[in-house]
Amino acid sequence: MTQPLKRILDSSAFRFARMAPEKCEKIHNACLTILERTGVRLYEPEAINLVSRAGAAVSDGNRARIPARLVEQALSTAPKRLTLYDRNGNPVMPVEGYRSFFGPGSDVLNIVDHRTGQRRKPVLRDVVDGITLCDALDNIDFVMSMFLPQDVNQVIADRYQMEVMLNHTTKPIVFVTYDTSGCVDAIEMAEAVAGGAAALAQKPFVACYINVTTGLRHNREALQKLLLLAGKGLPAMYIPVSLGGVTAPVTIPAAIASVYAGVLAGLVISQLKRPGAPVIVPGWGGSALDMRTLVEPYCGPDYHGVGETMARYYDLPTFSLAGSSDSKVVDQQASFEAALTLLATVLAGGHIVHDMGYLESGLSGSLAQLAICDEMVSWIKHCVSEIEVNDETLALDLIDQVGPDGQFLDAEHTTRHYRERWYPRLIERDNFDRWQAKGSNTLAQRAAEQVEAILSSHRPQALPEAAARAVHAVVERAQAQRRAR
Repeated sequence: MTQPLKRILDSSAFRFARMAPEKCEKIHNACLTILERTGVRLYEPEAINLVSRAGAAVSDGNRARIPARLVEQALSTAPKRLTLYDRNGNPVMPVEGYRSFFGPGSDVLNIVDHRTGQRRKPVLRDVVDGITLCDALDNIDFVMSMFLPQDVNQVIADRYQMEVMLNHTTKPIVFVTYDTSGCVDAIEMAEAVAGGAAALAQKPFVACYINVTTGLRHNREALQKLLLLAGKGLPAMYIPVSLGGVTAPVTIPAAIASVYAGVLAGLVISQLKRPGAPVIVPGWGGSALDMRTLVEPYCGPDYHGVGETMARYYDLPTFSLAGSSDSKVVDQQASFEAALTLLATVLAGGHIVHDMGYLESGLSGSLAQLAICDEMVSWIKHCVSEIEVNDETLALDLIDQVGPDGQFLDAEHTTRHYRERWYPRLIERDNFDRWQAKGSNTLAQRAAEQVEAILSSHRPQALPEAAARAVHAVVERAQAQRRAR
């Protein structure tokens, strides 16, 4: 039975763009110039054959110069919107317009333990806890694996992560795999849960996040995953990585053009493989190395909103990055950067917003920080929602009835409407004495307590037994194959 959509964050009343359309067009033309004049390296024979047969000039074995007409053709067939479903087949993420959806990231190397505050290496139990927490939090719309577990075979850790996600939440899944075989296995698991390949394609509850070496160098496994997903009609997030000052020029326009030239190349390849194949493009790009520390910052203000503005110029679904921090711990900086990046991304119209709960520029993650981000999203939802103005909400008769000397505390109108105001779960609003009597806890401490309470009580909806067995069989097969090598 189809369930109604829950309240979705829609910021269409507060539109924001980092660039005017004519500047987007100039960057688009720069992308076309890069593709036609400089070209891109494609390290997958099928991709080279597709673009070559379509009219691209290929030299030096794999350097493809892609004409503008192929880009325009791809833009005409790529879907402008898509819907992700939950595990039960309900449409829960209509990716379109200025609607934003939120989730964590994947594969961080460390966890800041909410119980001890210590930074350590994660294990598979941390992935289970993270997905369980995501399943319980109201403002987390999709899940990613969050942590790279160190207590399993690292070559096939992605299979363990996928099994955990399928077993511990009904929410949509954005998965990452380390190689093409991992992508094949992840899709097989999802198909087993959905009831077959056709059922999954009809109501996809998974999407694959594909990291591409750079905008001009497309590694073989990224292209193989893109072609696999296109062939099956499943959503692919095709995300070239370009770092200003290192793998792209340091200026933001040049860096974003380097990224989006690669995006358009991927779009061409996917549409040549299967016209109408869903592709989700990056809502970020243009970041640069911090030349003082040689760290890639996640939260600098320079490039936030630029990727979303380009994606909106193309009218394509967007994969955005926000709710993260360069701080090493759950502190004031972590809240500051998470809140500002979330708000900026929402106002820019980012669709699928990931990396909430990230710390240390993507090297660590925190469940407490993720809980804080959930509260931030709740605040933003209320901040950007339109105000209903009508006779009931204006209450002119009530104002006249109470008059200048009365009060509204016991009015029926107050009882009817006070719950419409935003009430926090983590933000502290008590007076000083009551806050002190409750332990004088900080936001980070309250978030850690909330996480522990959820983990001790929340039980996600279990997979049907047959589906769980089929999913685990894929993991066991991957284990056996690794042992046999």
